[in-house]
Formats: sequence, C-alpha cells, structure tokens
Amino acid sequence: MTKEELINRTKHFAYRCVNLAVSLPNTPLGNHVRGQLIRCSTSVAANYRAVCIAQSKNSFISKLSIVIEECDESTFWLEFIVDMNLKKVELVNSLIQESKELTAIFMKSRKTARNIKSQS
Repeated sequence: MTKEELINRTKHFAYRCVNLAVSLPNTPLGNHVRGQLIRCSTSVAANYRAVCIAQSKNSFISKLSIVIEECDESTFWLEFIVDMNLKKVELVNSLIQESKELTAIFMKSRKTARNIKSQS
C-alpha cells in the first residue's frame, strides 16, 4: 500500500468515525464517547500525515508510535460503543475491523523501520 493510499485510508477512517460519533445519543455518556472517538480517530489521519513528512528515522518511528496509540484507542472507543449498546454491533463492526487492520499495518511499519535502523 502506498503512502498516498494510506493517507486516504486513514482520512476515510476518520470521516467514518466522525459520522458514527455524531450519531451517538445526546446523553452524558454519548457526548463523552463522541468527543473521545472524534479526537482519536482524526488524530490517526492527522498524525499519519506527519509520519509521511518526518525528517529522520527517529522522528518517523516516534510519530508512527503516536498513530498506533491513537488507532488502538479508536478501537477501544468503537468496542465501548458496542459494549454499552450505544449503537448496534452491525453498524460498528466494519470500523472496528478497519481500526485493527490499520493498527497492524502501522505496527508492522514501525517494526520494519526499527529493523532498518538497527542494521545501519
């Protein structure tokens, strides 16, 4: 997958999460989860763009670690939405799957970058 494809994929992930978040109930819990999911899912997309312009291998790895954390946090909030019956599992499953796939992609990229770094 190219850098541009991942930029678009993370942006699309953020859009989908925001659309889900704004549809959550207007309750104290719904409002809290809405803000958390919007924050972390958009952070995945924004921080991946920062990864793409990192100026050193150390910066690349550091920024990629942030993307991994935010992606995993997105998974948590998506699972929480289902666990708390804020939305039906059928509406959230594809986003959970996408967040797990993105996390795996970024973890593999970080591992590869670390291996390349240690070989130099």
